Amino acid sequence: MSDKKFTPVKIALEKDKRYAWCTCGHSETNVFCDGSHKQYGKPGSLVFQVDEDKEARICTCKLTSNPPYCDGSHNN
Repeated sequence: MSDKKFTPVKIALEKDKRYAWCTCGHSETNVFCDGSHKQYGKPGSLVFQVDEDKEARICTCKLTSNPPYCDGSHNN
């Protein structure tokens, strides 16, 4: 599954900002939720925040065991 479309996306996350990570894979951005899960009858997003400004690799394959962060599962 090491397809390029599943490569994690490096994102600058802002302290205390709320993010909604797409869990269904149907979002146009495939990183953050755009509400597409409703059309497909899939579960909603995973809402998260960070305690400090930081860059993170956000999972796009949806197989990570540490959502929303990439753990390399797309390589397996």
